[in-house]
Amino acid sequence: MNQIGVAIIGTGFGEKIHIPGFQHHPRTEVVAVYHRNREKAQQIALSHQIPHAFNNLDELLSLPAVDAVSISTPPFLHFEMAKQVLNAGKHLLLEKPLTLNANETKELADLAIKKGVIITPDFEFRFIPAWQLLSEYLQNNYVGKKRLIKIDWLVTSRANPDRPWNWYSRQEQGGGVLGAVGSHAFDYINWLFGPVQRLCGHLSCAIPLRPDPLANNQLKPVNADDSCLIMLELADGTPCQLTISSVTYQGRGHWVEIYGEDGTLVLGSDNLKDYVHGFKLYAATKESALKEIEIPKRLAFSQVFTDGRLAPFIRVIDRFVESIDSGKSLTPSLKEGFYSQLLMDLTHQSHLTKSWVTVNN
Repeated sequence: MNQIGVAIIGTGFGEKIHIPGFQHHPRTEVVAVYHRNREKAQQIALSHQIPHAFNNLDELLSLPAVDAVSISTPPFLHFEMAKQVLNAGKHLLLEKPLTLNANETKELADLAIKKGVIITPDFEFRFIPAWQLLSEYLQNNYVGKKRLIKIDWLVTSRANPDRPWNWYSRQEQGGGVLGAVGSHAFDYINWLFGPVQRLCGHLSCAIPLRPDPLANNQLKPVNADDSCLIMLELADGTPCQLTISSVTYQGRGHWVEIYGEDGTLVLGSDNLKDYVHGFKLYAATKESALKEIEIPKRLAFSQVFTDGRLAPFIRVIDRFVESIDSGKSLTPSLKEGFYSQLLMDLTHQSHLTKSWVTVNN
């Protein structure tokens, strides 16, 4: 099989996860990196032994060695950058939130089909062993008819009010916890439980001002959400409660609870520093107590890393490479990305109208 030359655009999460992930994968080679500051791009390229550095996207895309591009810039840059990548005929791995709205996501999906290239979103929870085992239990109808789904994702990442003001503080630039982690939650709800029939959302911001380090730490207004309360009714009628917050000191972590007529499944992790490490699956029948289920070796990562995000990201690359080889976008594709973005759009609509909204599936 041929090696796939990859260019990295976005050097925050991109440098922490995307560069080492693509360098670790046997089928991909990082051949170029982009940063708007050429000197910074060159420094990153040198430190990771990447042969080419650019601060001009057209120049990067004209490099013959680039077969695919990975974008992990702030969300407000995704749409225009992705269009350039697709128009250049390059395959694309795109971080979430994919775009600022579902219409932009659909336009990218249509363009990818027109250009005959692949787009894979980074929905990495689908590739974590404990989550895959939960999926198997649900497919085997372990809990029977579902009665209630309860999801808590309560972390500390932005609880400190001194954390700097930047794009994440601005809703119009794709900031906020709904886009950061709600995008994952909406994807795995669809994956594990099926489509949503209607939803009702309330968004709030507990820290309305943050210091801007580029303006002498002047306090600037925050209009992006840091907590979300969302009620959903699934297509099969199951009620689902989703609570997300990034400002909860000693929050309980990330937990998914499924209660059914035949039993209960609980998946969770209380690790507040690494959102992948630490997940365990518990199961109970009507008669038995909740007990931990061992993760089978067939689902385990072949290698784990200090940063838990890296191992599932490498599995996302597996799917990306498989999609390129097959010539078609495999799940998760931009179809799933569009659905996640649509549910985020409708959550904002529900919050503004203070009402339930219907999802047109």
